[in-house]
Amino acid sequence: MSAILGISAFYHDSAACLVVDGDIVAAAQEERFTRQKHDPAFPNLAAQYCLAEGGLAVSDLDYVVFYEKPLRKFERLLETYFAFAPSGLKSFSMAIPVWLKEKVRLPATIRNNLGKGLRAPVVFTDHHESHAASAFFPSPYDQAAILTLDGVGEWTTTTLGVGRGNKVELLRQIQFPHSISLLYSAFTYYCGFKVNSGEYKLMGLAPYGRPVYKDLITRHLIDLKEDGSFWLDMSYFNYCQGLTMTNEKFASLFGGPARDPETEIEQRHMDLAASIQAVTEDAVMTIGRELHRQTRMNRLVLAGGVALNCVANGRLLREGPFDDIWIQPAAGDAGGALGAALFTWHQLLEKPRVSSTQDRQKGSFLGPRFSSQDVTHALDGVGATYTKAASETELLERVVDLLESEKIVGWFQGRMEFGPRALGARSILGDPRSPKMQATMNLKINFRESFRPFAPCVLRDEAHRWFELEPGQESPYMLLVAPVLDEHRTPVSDEQRYTMANDPDLRNRVNVPRSDIPAVTHVDYSSRIQTVDEDRNPRLSGLLRAFMERTGCPVLVNTSFNVRGEPIVCTPHDAYRCFLGTEMDALVLEDVILLKSDVAKELGTAEREKYLAQFQLD
Repeated sequence: MSAILGISAFYHDSAACLVVDGDIVAAAQEERFTRQKHDPAFPNLAAQYCLAEGGLAVSDLDYVVFYEKPLRKFERLLETYFAFAPSGLKSFSMAIPVWLKEKVRLPATIRNNLGKGLRAPVVFTDHHESHAASAFFPSPYDQAAILTLDGVGEWTTTTLGVGRGNKVELLRQIQFPHSISLLYSAFTYYCGFKVNSGEYKLMGLAPYGRPVYKDLITRHLIDLKEDGSFWLDMSYFNYCQGLTMTNEKFASLFGGPARDPETEIEQRHMDLAASIQAVTEDAVMTIGRELHRQTRMNRLVLAGGVALNCVANGRLLREGPFDDIWIQPAAGDAGGALGAALFTWHQLLEKPRVSSTQDRQKGSFLGPRFSSQDVTHALDGVGATYTKAASETELLERVVDLLESEKIVGWFQGRMEFGPRALGARSILGDPRSPKMQATMNLKINFRESFRPFAPCVLRDEAHRWFELEPGQESPYMLLVAPVLDEHRTPVSDEQRYTMANDPDLRNRVNVPRSDIPAVTHVDYSSRIQTVDEDRNPRLSGLLRAFMERTGCPVLVNTSFNVRGEPIVCTPHDAYRCFLGTEMDALVLEDVILLKSDVAKELGTAEREKYLAQFQLD
């Protein structure tokens, strides 16, 4: 037996992954345990979980592998600061002490954190090698073109490559500071959202706008060539030397200062979002075509933060040269831990890779699980009232009853998801046919912006009857966008059409029904789809089938089980706390059902307000 622990840490969304004899045994982000969103600290708790899931001690590990090469990254940091000196002194003075304290001495840091029992060598892979490995090795393809796009690794921001059997080869690279991801993040920052976590908000805002700034962006900010290479004019950006993404020249180009977070979103911000989304899609399409020209491969795998742009992914699949696309569900830095471990097993140790018709990601259900006994023990400890379903049929029928009556249901089942998307293990579910469901979930459950769309989970064998997908086409990780079919769209009146295009209150735009499933239909008639099958998620598949038998609709709203500013829940206690602190109607923990109406009778007003206050963010 050979056990490899992959680690990503210190930059964004730290994680650990355990691979044993090439099998992905466990993977989790540190944030799920510490409850600090995007926790960059060393993933001690995630590593402890992975080892426990594998039944191993630290002394049993054969290799520990870190997902990038810190000294090369430090080299880039120093060279960049020297290139812009004396500008950037404040940023330099903040970054260097952290590097000297722990990042430069990373082998010692890893050994100190994992403990004295660690005897295994510590290996370092290249950042984009880790991304490439995370994209190709778990995929169902024997060979495929590889595209990785992110902010920056050591020096690289973009790689084009190829995977064959148990090897990945990077053919071409684009280096810092020229980065599609950082360009997108610059607009994320400028539109008032948080960099490294708000990019998906910008993507969700884009359909409300028009790409009126697209020519301005391509004329002044980015020069994209037909061969997929690109160059950014750095005189408009501040991320190399400062503490902000953009500067005054950028603000002057787009008509004013950056939006302050939490202030009103104006039409200008919607148009900026639409514009940078259009530019990003064009860049992904251009790079994808060039990659196909170089490799002549009909399958593509993707990783890196830009691979989470499901709108661009959907367009690349529909309009691009590839027949099939597979995207690593933990496409960002967290997935680097998984990629580093698999790169070590296959590429460095030269272990074979067995062919498979299904991917090796196991539905990305790689996190902790809790038995029914664990659940009841936790609930008994807080004196909660609950009932336990006598059978699977009873459980599903009771949940369908709740959903059909437009109740919002917390759904906690099996192993937690690895990656940023809730895929039916730590989800909040609702009836997509309800016109008010999107606004209710946004404002009363997630406490998030009213404009953000929800995703549908849909039975895989029914998806093509509701969305523009081929029969049997998969999107198990919620990373592709496809339009709702015309036959399910709802006629819109002239007055509603005007509201959809012009009302400054985005809540009014959202509330115009556009289809038979309005809660998961965005303003442009698109949906971010998750297909569900019995192999990966039998209980959610069973629930969808029971809901379809009752209603004729094989679709449910699926959003992540958390509130704004918090990570997705991990434990039954996390789920119960979130349940009490929101206006969720019911909570299903494995085969245990709690109703808010019962819990409300138990809690006094003061205790109820205490839970609510935990989720009221500044």
